[in-house]
Amino acid sequence: MDEDVAQLVRAERLADAAHLASSRGDARTACDLLERACDFSGAARQAALAGDHARALLLAVTGGDDAMAAQALDRAVGDRAASNTLAARLIARGDFTWAARVYQGRGELASAASAWERAGEAVRAAELYEEAHDPVQASKVLEAALRRDPSKAALHLSLGRLLMRYGKNEAAVRELQKVGASEREHKSALLLLVKGFAALGLDAASAEAKAALERLGGAPPEDLREGVAEVKRRIYGRYDVVREVASTASARVIECVDSIRNERVAVKIMSSFETRGGGRDALARFEREVKVLGTLDHPNVVPLRDYVPDGPAMVLAWMSGGTLEQMMQSPIAPARAVEIAQAVLSALGEAHRLGVLHRDVKPANVLFDDAGVARLADFGVAHLGDLSATATAGLIGTLAYMSPEQREGKPATVQSDLYGVGVILFEMLTGERVGGELPRTRPSGVHRDLDQRHDEAVLRLVSLDPAARPSDAFAARKQLGALSWPHTLEPAALRPKPQTAPSERPSAARLQDAEAESRVDRWTGRVILRVPLDDASLARARAFSRAQTRALQHILRVAREDGSIWVDALRGKPLDRPLGLGERGVLLRALTALHAQGCVHGNLDRAHVHVSDGEVLIAFEPAFDPTASPDTDFAQLARLG
Repeated sequence: MDEDVAQLVRAERLADAAHLASSRGDARTACDLLERACDFSGAARQAALAGDHARALLLAVTGGDDAMAAQALDRAVGDRAASNTLAARLIARGDFTWAARVYQGRGELASAASAWERAGEAVRAAELYEEAHDPVQASKVLEAALRRDPSKAALHLSLGRLLMRYGKNEAAVRELQKVGASEREHKSALLLLVKGFAALGLDAASAEAKAALERLGGAPPEDLREGVAEVKRRIYGRYDVVREVASTASARVIECVDSIRNERVAVKIMSSFETRGGGRDALARFEREVKVLGTLDHPNVVPLRDYVPDGPAMVLAWMSGGTLEQMMQSPIAPARAVEIAQAVLSALGEAHRLGVLHRDVKPANVLFDDAGVARLADFGVAHLGDLSATATAGLIGTLAYMSPEQREGKPATVQSDLYGVGVILFEMLTGERVGGELPRTRPSGVHRDLDQRHDEAVLRLVSLDPAARPSDAFAARKQLGALSWPHTLEPAALRPKPQTAPSERPSAARLQDAEAESRVDRWTGRVILRVPLDDASLARARAFSRAQTRALQHILRVAREDGSIWVDALRGKPLDRPLGLGERGVLLRALTALHAQGCVHGNLDRAHVHVSDGEVLIAFEPAFDPTASPDTDFAQLARLG
């Protein structure tokens, strides 16, 4: 110590001595002297000048100088050894808040969360536990804090938000409903309740929460920033949401990243079945698919990664190559078409060996992985059991690819699945969908390098007689593999078309008045309604047609020559009374079939529901609200009851 400084110390002029030491560049001595003088803020500044930032933080905290402490914190955590000792000293002194900040600055999230919890900051502690991938501890912290003080709205809000992020919507709603209308957190709770009620299928409650939120002026800006994306950031504790891929009345498919395996997955979440009608059957199909996929382990079956009973949800490997339905929008070389068919047959062969009938083989259920390998998916309508017996078919499966025996309500067999593969292969080779009828063309009539042998192999699969089809999937695969299939697309030479007599009923005279929207079709005697043809109306017309239900207005014809869609005119009169229970069931099944085709109605009011001879019918509507969803349709149907 400098002699001049020492003299001032002996005279107990500590502040003057510290000032003198500091002016002569001895910040460490100045720090010691100011600490003895109880000038902790001044001592902290001198400690910082001396490069001892850990000591500076301790002194600043002691002196209540939060600004100085914050400045020292950034530099203190850079020294790993010193900051480790610093955090321990802060804990020992009971300065849990600053200990938490030190741990947080060091990236030690769990230790920081523990310190925040001891500081009485349960919400901050929970946030850090969740960030440290420990949502269970996060919920425990909040629940413990609520046991101590159940009146704290911020705790209910935080716990509700946490539960919702991990798919625990019912428990989340219970917590959020405990946030009183007088609390400042009420708006934030309402925003989450809108989403939580909707996820549970409680559309009326969701609408009420939304209305209450709007009456209060909308969501707070900070919650709008978080919004639904924050709520759905991670589901079931480990799956980070990327986007929603598809949504039907029965399930949603979400692309996610598995935070543990670090791989993309498809999370298939069953919709709330309790409010949809026919829920037990839907749940049974969902659980059946899990059971089947858990049994099958085959390179041509989409693999099951996990099952989450709380969803219920199944986690499947992500198929980045899309579907066969998408691939078939462009021509496919015969060799590739047969390769895909053989892959599906291999998957079916393994399934059949284990006693499983698929019963819904169609292009949308054939997916492709990163390497382009075809994999069979969607065993939701599969039948488990002894294949020496047969499975009752009913209307299970997609009609366009369903075998003739299933269409007639006869039992499904192994040959029924083979028929579905045959229809797919025939469509890939010719562009024609057989659909339970005799083919109008032959593969050799489309491809120059195919001959009668190829025709026979394909036609055997789509024989109307099940006994004429191959004995099993492996035999079918072998028969296709015994032939050479071209790898290029070589159209067959055009042959002169046979001369036919002119039509006695030319299309120009088919309608009584071609300019009118609603006229009689002279060919069929039906009264038709003409709808302008465009891409949107055509897509919706296809969905109505493929839904295959009498309760949807029938689509009769796409008349490209005059740019219109012919729709069967509605009979009876618009609905003018509440729907009966049976009628609601009919319309519910019709909507479910429509949603399965990826289409929603969106305008289900009394004008769009007609009653004729005791039957109810949903009218075709080419225009609809683009924001509509299956939930919109179900809510509109409920209002008609």
